Amino acid sequence: MKVEFAPLSVPLQRRLQTASVVQWVFSFLALAQCCTVAFIALFFTRFWLVGALYAAWWFIDREKPSKGGRRIHSIRNSIVWRYMRDYFPITLVKTAELDPRQNYLMGFHPHGVLAAGAFLNFCTEASGFSTLFPGITPHLMMLSLWFRIPFFRDYLMSGGLVSSDKESASYVLQKPEGGNMLAIIVGGAQEALDARPGSCTLLLKNRKGFVRLAIEHGTPLVPIFSFGENDLFEQVRNPKGSWLRQLQHRLQQIMGISLPLFHARGIFQYSFGLVPYRRPICTVVGKPIPVPRKHRPSEEEVDRVHQKYLNELCKLFEEHKAKYNIPEDRHLEFI
Repeated sequence: MKVEFAPLSVPLQRRLQTASVVQWVFSFLALAQCCTVAFIALFFTRFWLVGALYAAWWFIDREKPSKGGRRIHSIRNSIVWRYMRDYFPITLVKTAELDPRQNYLMGFHPHGVLAAGAFLNFCTEASGFSTLFPGITPHLMMLSLWFRIPFFRDYLMSGGLVSSDKESASYVLQKPEGGNMLAIIVGGAQEALDARPGSCTLLLKNRKGFVRLAIEHGTPLVPIFSFGENDLFEQVRNPKGSWLRQLQHRLQQIMGISLPLFHARGIFQYSFGLVPYRRPICTVVGKPIPVPRKHRPSEEEVDRVHQKYLNELCKLFEEHKAKYNIPEDRHLEFI
């Protein structure tokens, strides 16, 4: 006998969607600190042996974030991520087929404040990545320092996140059987400082390391633009040259992460808080750009491929911007 459950009411669905987003924001703002405190606290309780065993495991497993990570499919397929997808909502759009016999290097733009589109599309199955791109295993790069935090590192790897160093990237891209996709948020933490509604500014003009990496491995480049990524939060004004921007840059140099002063709505009210606005995100995956393989490419060769990538990214943006309410006179700006 088949048991059928009544559908959830709309108010309850919206509460669950909000709760899923709150836990995601919390995981990036406070979970790392909580994991660190919990790990240290274990040594001052009767469960100190658990902490000691984990420390030993952590040491043995320390290279795993640079060796493709350790994804857990049950976590990637959790219903929590589907509620988070529906909160905004977030949609993944395919414009071309990807051959599962090849590896791909994808550039994700823009970073936004918390890179919601990149996380949900590539670190979960909520938007149907494996259905859209069968045979392709996604990996998303993240700052290496986050993988030095006990417990939190395991949570990150469960979704397919890997450390953002050359060794990690090469491990994914050099697999001869193909079927691997490495996504890099090219603008990085610094680009987050310019993330505000309506912004089309990308920190990409002099970012060429990912292009050199693609040439060294002969890996096709795939541009991605996530429409709506910058619309989730407001940010305190921090124009270049201001004391706030200088302080943020200084902290980034010291800590390795940027600290945008962002705000949006609250949990129970819509005037102020750290919960992102309910605004749609549409992540459009472009066509692969063939890249010739060369072990040590010259600066001219890197520049040539980089310019081709910029042209294809602009083309992707121009072809789709009208569908997502971007004004006709607004274009991408590279800095």
